[in-house]
Amino acid sequence: MTAVDHPAQRPGAPEPPPRRVPFPVVDEVSRHCLQEDEPETVHIEVHLPGRPDRRRLEEAFHEALRRHPRVLVREAPRRWYARRYEWELTGNPDVTVVSFPEPGPDARQAARARALASAPPLAASPPVRLECVDDPGDGGGCVLFLVVNHTALDGPACLRVLATAAELYGGVDNAPAAPPVRRTDSPGQPAALPSGFARPARIAGGAPRSSGGRPDPGNGMLVAELPVPHRPEGAPYTVNDQLMVATTLMIAAWNREHGGPRRPMRITMPVDDRPRDASMPIGNGTRLVEVPFAAEEVDPDRLGELLRLTATRTRALKAAQRPQLGHGAALLTSPVVPVAARAALTRALRAAAGPWTSTTLLSNIGRIPYAMDFGDAGRASAVWFSAPARVPRGLTVTTASTAGRLHLALRWSRTLLGPDDGARLRDLFEQYLHATEDPR
Repeated sequence: MTAVDHPAQRPGAPEPPPRRVPFPVVDEVSRHCLQEDEPETVHIEVHLPGRPDRRRLEEAFHEALRRHPRVLVREAPRRWYARRYEWELTGNPDVTVVSFPEPGPDARQAARARALASAPPLAASPPVRLECVDDPGDGGGCVLFLVVNHTALDGPACLRVLATAAELYGGVDNAPAAPPVRRTDSPGQPAALPSGFARPARIAGGAPRSSGGRPDPGNGMLVAELPVPHRPEGAPYTVNDQLMVATTLMIAAWNREHGGPRRPMRITMPVDDRPRDASMPIGNGTRLVEVPFAAEEVDPDRLGELLRLTATRTRALKAAQRPQLGHGAALLTSPVVPVAARAALTRALRAAAGPWTSTTLLSNIGRIPYAMDFGDAGRASAVWFSAPARVPRGLTVTTASTAGRLHLALRWSRTLLGPDDGARLRDLFEQYLHATEDPR
């Protein structure tokens, strides 16, 4: 949905009630499983060489929200017997959306911590907030932190809204660049898929920080900037496949170092088929597929074979048509019984299925398709994303690229890993990503 039509009102007539939209499947499942200790936030971090004017930035972002009205929603009140959660489309924000925290040497780290620890509430429209942080470490520039409640919206949709705000602020055409040319050969059927019933590997526990003898709740995060990996000309795999292989090898090496059992892996991969222009449907629009690997396939000494195998599987999975979260989730969210009963059943099933949850999630946003030109504040020099990392996965890997640089975010559950663990995982990822440039 990108536009909402409202009938004209007579002067003095009472305001019509907000239009309501039932929660789609992804929103409902997320809403069922919310936890205060690990908020479902998506964090988007955009680095600019200059500082935007406060008033103009506020006006541009508010106008961008109005041009993408599906962002301007709040969860509607409901009775206990209601069969659906519903969004109310409000037309205008209920709360202050744009803020300008006090500058300081730790301002960036503090904004990152807020992005992980506090989700915009669903009861107030919109479920997003934008912080503009002046950071002396950026040589006079600033960082825009867009924090999103993932129950309502995903990262690509909110990046589209931010791109609209950039165009309104800077007056520069922000039309998305053409997507890269992909191979057009038939994906075929991946051979010898590992069993989907085998329990996948988990991330072995590291050295989480603790308070009072108990690990700290919430998420931790590390961001890094790496070169986009070279891909040999004519190679049958993509950069996304190289990232997938680097992720599997990183986890396999980490688990070997920490005495974890050797198990198959399944990597969840979001697939987004939406257009990137102003008509892009706003909401949670990606579908999730799982890329499986047998334990013996994850072998750094057979890197070329692993890359080709990964390419075959990812192409086949992307081409397959299926509901966003699979047929089971579509059935589970059918409004046959009250939503409260479905919520209890969903939570119970999620807990029971925990051992079979995929090993990790790799979300590759790819090359940022928008100029992200904020006029006098300049063009974005880096864009980072991060996705929630609740246990049992406990770790998510998110990547995006700008100007030939790869922006990597590792985000983890602080009950499982600590900052030193994140640094080691980054080193392993970089090592194996570099190895994919010259596979043997």
